[in-house]
Amino acid sequence: MSRRPQVEKNHYSEFRLGWHLTGSMHHARFWHTASVLNDGNVLVVAGHDDTRSLNTVEFYDVSISNWTVVDYLNHARQWHTASVLNNGKVLISGGLGDTDLLNSTELYDPSTGNWTIAEGLNYARRSHTASTLTDGTVLITGGLNSTSYLTIVELYDPSKGNWSIVSDLNNARAYHTATVLTNGQVLVASGLDESGYLNSAELYDPLKDIWSKTGNLNYARQQHTASVLRNGKVLIVGGLGDNGYLKSAELYDPSAGNWTATGDLNTARRWHTASMLSNGAVLVTGGQNYDEYLDTAELYHPSTGSWTLIDNLNDVRKFHTASVLHNGKVLVTGGITDNEKTLNTAELYYYH
Repeated sequence: MSRRPQVEKNHYSEFRLGWHLTGSMHHARFWHTASVLNDGNVLVVAGHDDTRSLNTVEFYDVSISNWTVVDYLNHARQWHTASVLNNGKVLISGGLGDTDLLNSTELYDPSTGNWTIAEGLNYARRSHTASTLTDGTVLITGGLNSTSYLTIVELYDPSKGNWSIVSDLNNARAYHTATVLTNGQVLVASGLDESGYLNSAELYDPLKDIWSKTGNLNYARQQHTASVLRNGKVLIVGGLGDNGYLKSAELYDPSAGNWTATGDLNTARRWHTASMLSNGAVLVTGGQNYDEYLDTAELYHPSTGSWTLIDNLNDVRKFHTASVLHNGKVLVTGGITDNEKTLNTAELYYYH
């Protein structure tokens, strides 16, 4: 697909709804992370450039739509996680280096712009999840190490700067989602293990350090997304399952502990993003549908359980990130386009 020309920034385009190209990153990348800092700006960390794992880091200034290269990570990585702590620092955990899985973690301090090496994970891993709990600790679940899928769960305490092993998952898994519910518990859903795609889900109670099984999804899937809606339900979208790419979506009701089908996507996809907008809708962008990489975007409307196609992204992309900014706009960065080119482009979604 051809790329649209960049929209000129004038009085009209600043307020026109839809997608607008913004400043490009200095380094093309995918499998990176993007974190919205407490000041509203965005930190993009590491990833891959189709040649090697990266240790480069960039800072997006929302007020001037400009990228600045900042202090490099100590260890190049991809498939890592990034968590914004209550003190404003950003915790980077695990991932894959050029050749080895990593247990190393690093802390970025926005006040100094520097990285420091933090205590390492007990187990090296990639394709895991990281969830910031209501007490400010960070829960790492599952993933892959060099030989197997993991049940092992670790908890980072920022006040002590250390990791502790907590109760194991009931089911080893990677490429899953982990979602902090409004009651403070964590819902882990689906993913992949040695036997194949999973439809199982489980809940973690941080106060009791207990995992309990909850209702199974209707469809086994991996590489899907999960979003907490305003009503507290969790929306699971797309992914890859036993019968191929999925357009199905499901809702988890924490009060009932079960899943119900909701409206299907217009286009089946995995490696997409899902963002909870300030108006209560969920924005899904890009991804992959079999051999096709996607520039399509869709909005989910919780009141009707339906999806609406909206304007396409300027660039076809998968393995990208999407971040909801403090001003409500959505910033999409990087990824891979349909000719296998790694992207340095970024774009903003404007909406009512």
